[in-house]
Amino acid sequence: MAVGDSPGRSKERFVCGGPVSPWRLFWIWAVIGAQSFGGGAATLYLIRRETVERHGWLTEDDFSRYWGICQIAPGINILGLVSLIGWRLARASGALLSVCGLLLPSAGITVGLTSIYASVREVPVVRAAIAGVVPATVGLGLLLAFTMVRPLLKSARSDGRASTLVAVILLLVTTIVAARARTPVLAILWCAGAVSAVAQWQLVPRQRSPR
Repeated sequence: MAVGDSPGRSKERFVCGGPVSPWRLFWIWAVIGAQSFGGGAATLYLIRRETVERHGWLTEDDFSRYWGICQIAPGINILGLVSLIGWRLARASGALLSVCGLLLPSAGITVGLTSIYASVREVPVVRAAIAGVVPATVGLGLLLAFTMVRPLLKSARSDGRASTLVAVILLLVTTIVAARARTPVLAILWCAGAVSAVAQWQLVPRQRSPR
């Protein structure tokens, strides 16, 4: 069974089509890697667009769950997400080639652009262009946040008002704590997970129990 799959879906590993060739995965991730300008938010947006919207390999809920798993694990989150998706689609070879596909073109482009930027970084037009990239990246981040929050709230609503309330409170509280306090990110993530688990354990069975 793939990581994140439920028992009822263990035989339905792919949302659409049959098994995906590892080398096809390599090519798709290489294309994403070559477009990964603008930092993690832009790259994550491209990954979601390919895996959820274009190819239908993951549902919105799958993507959010996989990203949540990567958030509580050490290391580079996006590489963890890529390896999870690659493993689900083509097991070990898919995970390996997916990570290589994402890294190779982006690393090459980064090295090339860094060497060019060193000689033109003081040019006013270049500085203005880089300044314009920042708000565009923020916009992509906001769009991505909205598309990832939507399935979570939809899932919470299906569990009842109490679950929806817990999800909204966690969203607001973690945002405030992260912005105002110096609490370690790992502590915020693990505490939010613990609160959600306790709420699920306490509230959902009561809502579904026969009267």
